Amino acid sequence: MVLSKTASESDVSVHSTFASRYVRASLPRFKMPENSIPKEAAFQIINDELMLDGNPRLNLASFVTTWMEPECDKLIMASINKNYVDMDEYPVTTELQNRCVNIIAHLFNAPLGDSETAIGVGTVGSSEAIMLAGLAFKRKWQNKMKAEGKPYDKPNIVTGANVQVCWEKFARYFEVELKEVKLRDGYYVMDPEKAVKMVDENTICVAAILGSTLNGEFEDVKLLNDLLVEKNKETGWDTPIHVDAASGGFIAPFIYPELEWDFRLPLVKSINVSGHKYGLVYAGIGWVVWRNKEDLPEELIFHINYLGADQPTFTLNFSKGSSQVIAQYYQLIRLGYEGYKNVMENCRDNMMVLKQGLENTGKFNIVSKDNGVPLVAFSLKDNSSHKEFEVSEMLRRFGWIVPAYTMPPDAQHVTVLRVVIREDFSRTLAERLVLDIEKVLHELETLPCRISTKIALANEEKEAAANKEKRDLEKTREITTAWRKFVMQRKMNGVC
Repeated sequence: MVLSKTASESDVSVHSTFASRYVRASLPRFKMPENSIPKEAAFQIINDELMLDGNPRLNLASFVTTWMEPECDKLIMASINKNYVDMDEYPVTTELQNRCVNIIAHLFNAPLGDSETAIGVGTVGSSEAIMLAGLAFKRKWQNKMKAEGKPYDKPNIVTGANVQVCWEKFARYFEVELKEVKLRDGYYVMDPEKAVKMVDENTICVAAILGSTLNGEFEDVKLLNDLLVEKNKETGWDTPIHVDAASGGFIAPFIYPELEWDFRLPLVKSINVSGHKYGLVYAGIGWVVWRNKEDLPEELIFHINYLGADQPTFTLNFSKGSSQVIAQYYQLIRLGYEGYKNVMENCRDNMMVLKQGLENTGKFNIVSKDNGVPLVAFSLKDNSSHKEFEVSEMLRRFGWIVPAYTMPPDAQHVTVLRVVIREDFSRTLAERLVLDIEKVLHELETLPCRISTKIALANEEKEAAANKEKRDLEKTREITTAWRKFVMQRKMNGVC
C-alpha cells in the first residue's frame, strides 16, 4: 500500500530513495490527502506504479511516435510551459505553426501561388482536425441549402465502415447522419462505387481514408473523385471529398509520390494528418489544411483580443502546449524530404521482414497490403483450436502488446492481429517478434484447447438437455398409451 504521512514532522533533513522510509499512514486514492509529503516520496510513489505500464516501444498496437532525438526532447522541455494560444506573447511559436501549415499544404500539393498563404491549423490530433473539417463542410452545405430555400436539418456524411471512431463522434456530437459503406470478406476498405451510390443532396462530403486503421490500406481517392465528378455533373450537386490522412499523410508523399490522393484532385477540399503518427512527433499534434480560403466559412473563425493583439482562432479547445508544434517544425527541417523518405522506406523494409517471417511459419494469412501504411495485419489459417485473442494475450508475457480485433460489418467474422511498424521498430525486433510468436504457437498447440473445450462442454449440455427432453417425451407417450388402453377397456366392459 502506498504511504503518505511523514514518520517525523520535525525531521526534514532525512533523504531516502523509497517512500516507505518517509511515511506510516496509507495514502487516499480518490481524495486529496490532508498533509503534504516530501517531493521524493511523491516521485517514488508515482514512479513505482508507472513501472506496471507497458513499454511504449513494444506497444505495437499504436501508430503514435514513441521516440525522438535528444535534441528535440530538449526543445520540448524548454517550451513545456508555453501556452500555444498566447500568440501575442509567443509570436515565434505562432510563426513556427504557420510554417508547418504551409510546409504540409505544399506537401499535399495545395494550389497556392508564390506569395499565397495556406489555410490550416494545428490541433491536438486528427480527431480535433476531423471535427473542424466536418464543421466546415456542414456549415458550407447549410449555407448553400438556405440560399436555395431547401431544408438543411438532415445532413449526412458517406464513409466506409472502417473509419476511425472519431468520425462516429463527429456524427453524434454534431448531429450528422453517418452513412457507412459495409465491408466484405477480402475487401476491408470503402468501395468508391458503393460510396458514390449512397451520396444524395444532403451529403456534406465523402470521407476517404489514406491508411485504414484496420489493415493500413489506402482507399482509392482518385477513383472516388472521378466517380463523384460524374455524379455531380448529372445531378447538379457539388459534393466534395475530405481525406483522412491521419496515418498515410506523412507516408504517401515520400514513398508513393505518383499516387493521386491529395489536392491534385479537384474535389478534395480538406485533408487532416497526424503529426504524432508518421509525422514523427510525440502524442498531441495534428493538422488540418484546406484547399483554399473559400472552403473554410469565415463565420467559423473567432477573433479575440484579450490576450494582446487581434487573434483569429478556429479550434475546439483553447489552451494547449506549444512543445508539440515546435517538435513538428524540428522534424520537418531536421529530416527534410530526404530524411522522411529514408525513415518511411526503412519502416516498409522492416514490415516486409516481419511479413516474410510470419508467412514462413505457415500458420498465418496476411490481411494487409504491401502498399500503404507500414503494418502487418494477419490471421490464423486454422483458428478452430485457438483464436487470435489467445495469441495476443500470450504475447504480453514477452512484453509485446499486439492487438487482436474483429473487422467491422459485414466482415465481422474475420479476426486479425496487427503490428504497426514505427521508426523505432528495427529489423532485429521484427525477427525477435517472429520467434516469440512461434513460441506462443508451440505452447498453444501443447495446451488443452480452450475454445474446443468450451464447445465440447456446450455440446454435452445440449446433448444432456436433448436426452432429458427425449426421456420426458417417451414418458408422456407411455402415460398417454396406458390411459388410452384403460379407457378402451372400460368402454368394452360397458362402463362409460
